[in-house]
Amino acid sequence: NSNEIAQLMERAGSGDTEAIGELLLVHRSRLKKMVKTRLNPRLRSRVDESDIIQEAHLEAVKRLPEYLAQPQAPFFLWLRQITGYKIIDAHRKHLGAQMRDAELELSLHRGRRPMATSVCLAAQLLGRLTSPSQAAMKAETRVLLQDAINQMDPMDREILALRHFEELTNQEAAQELAIEPAAASKRYVRSLQRLQEVLLELNLVDSV
Repeated sequence: NSNEIAQLMERAGSGDTEAIGELLLVHRSRLKKMVKTRLNPRLRSRVDESDIIQEAHLEAVKRLPEYLAQPQAPFFLWLRQITGYKIIDAHRKHLGAQMRDAELELSLHRGRRPMATSVCLAAQLLGRLTSPSQAAMKAETRVLLQDAINQMDPMDREILALRHFEELTNQEAAQELAIEPAAASKRYVRSLQRLQEVLLELNLVDSV
């Protein structure tokens, strides 16, 4: 809870290495959802999600004194930022020239982030909505789903990734996108409605 996090932050600021480790562990599962949502599916066999998170943790430990001296964002969003840079590094390292594709990065108010692309979101959705026995139909369905998601407004697609797949709170998503919470909430409802329409059109589900 918030009180425990505050206590860990205070101990970490005093150089307590155990507290630092606990702080990182608390947010590990949330960071894993971020990596799973934003890492290009082509890298699944070459890049381990845990390795990216470990690299982010090492970077966070080095930069923690700087953060604690002047925190400009909640701790988790700061960790997300560092993890996002590590995802971008992995894309650049393994995809090379393909990183020129502007769809792979998104410019936000606190710097660049890996974008939740239609490819990533379609892969996530199909993983949830289909079983191994339906693998034969996945290729064609994925193309149709990617195309439909790609036609969504980029900000709506991003709020969908933050809220629906990464399970950020509305407040966290609003801070990440530098918009008002009310605007974030409206965009999320709109993106869910559009997603439901897409899934119904493809006969994947009855409702989201």
